[in-house]
Amino acid sequence: MDHSIAHASAGAPGRRTVAAAAPLLALGEVAVPAWQALAQRALEPNGYYLPGWELAVDASAQGRTGTSALCAWNDDPSPHLVGLMPVTSLWRACKLPLPVLASGHPYGTLCTPLLDAGSAEPAAARLLDEARRTGARAVLLRDMSVRGPVMQAFAAVLGSAGLRPRIVHSYERACLDATGDGETMLHDALGTKKLKELRRQRHRLAEHGEVRIEVARAPGDVAAALETFLRLEASGWKGRRGTALIQHDGDATFIRRAVPALAQDHACEIISLLAGDIAVAAGIVLRHRGRAFFFKLGVDERFAKYSPGVQLTLDLTRHLCSDPSISSADSTAGPDHPMINPIWRGRLAIGDVLIPLYARDPAVEIIHAALIARRQGLGLARRAVHAIRDWRRHRTTTQRPAH
Repeated sequence: MDHSIAHASAGAPGRRTVAAAAPLLALGEVAVPAWQALAQRALEPNGYYLPGWELAVDASAQGRTGTSALCAWNDDPSPHLVGLMPVTSLWRACKLPLPVLASGHPYGTLCTPLLDAGSAEPAAARLLDEARRTGARAVLLRDMSVRGPVMQAFAAVLGSAGLRPRIVHSYERACLDATGDGETMLHDALGTKKLKELRRQRHRLAEHGEVRIEVARAPGDVAAALETFLRLEASGWKGRRGTALIQHDGDATFIRRAVPALAQDHACEIISLLAGDIAVAAGIVLRHRGRAFFFKLGVDERFAKYSPGVQLTLDLTRHLCSDPSISSADSTAGPDHPMINPIWRGRLAIGDVLIPLYARDPAVEIIHAALIARRQGLGLARRAVHAIRDWRRHRTTTQRPAH
């Protein structure tokens, strides 16, 4: 990609002077040891911005390669990385030809930048200074934790310059407080009647073999479990729609590189539900600084009547709640997710946040309006697609010949 934003202005906050845009650093040029050290000190966890994951995404994932990086360094007492924000142009992110840097999307739906917990506000300020040097007029933080400490650090830096962040879009998604007893949490969330029904389904599943959970953590075990996951994901509706990871060479290469790499650092595990020797469900879970991230779930739809995805999520809940190193889990699911929302009753606010870089900049109003209009257009398009699918499904059902 073009690692700069041309024909834009740069300078100190509140002053827009024409200057040559500084080139952006390619993500692959960031020193991995410094990045890894920053991740260990991160103010807010984000498993999707760990170097083993994001570099694998950048290398081959479909539509997500060629990412750049904004880096903040501190020289006291010795040079060390205190802030990292993978970025791309707004054109690549949203097909809008505007001088804006947008968060690089790491496949998982979380783009909260990494800030050093010991110097969060100075790190945020330096990241924004780096964005100004590229000629950008604003930064779009996509899929950001909008109430977390990283957002608070950016808001404080903006406030000192007479600026404020603007939320373009936000929603709440399911998360889990993993500090309590798993059985108690499940009972409180689902109630006695629903749990009884799920136990009945599990007993029926046991007719196919002993039902058990396996958790793969070692790199070799994780690599083997990943192949089972990929097969399960491709066997279901994602495979029929053509969106399973294994159906695109770049995506398959990314996940086969990322998962074992994170497992080397104890940052990834795969949990599988088996009936005898048959894997009926599997899920990939990332781990970073006390938080787990439920990346993806694959199920064998031949066992759909036993609710394999729900069964695995119940076991994952128990597993995470029994692990003293995990305090919370992010579902990374969409809003109102029908499977996980009733089970994980916590809520995490996620959104797209526009960060202006200059005071009283009329360009920001144009950028904000363009982003709002784009989102509204996408919403209409999604509703149209769903309506067409429903119509086709209804048409197929009503035209089916009677027997």
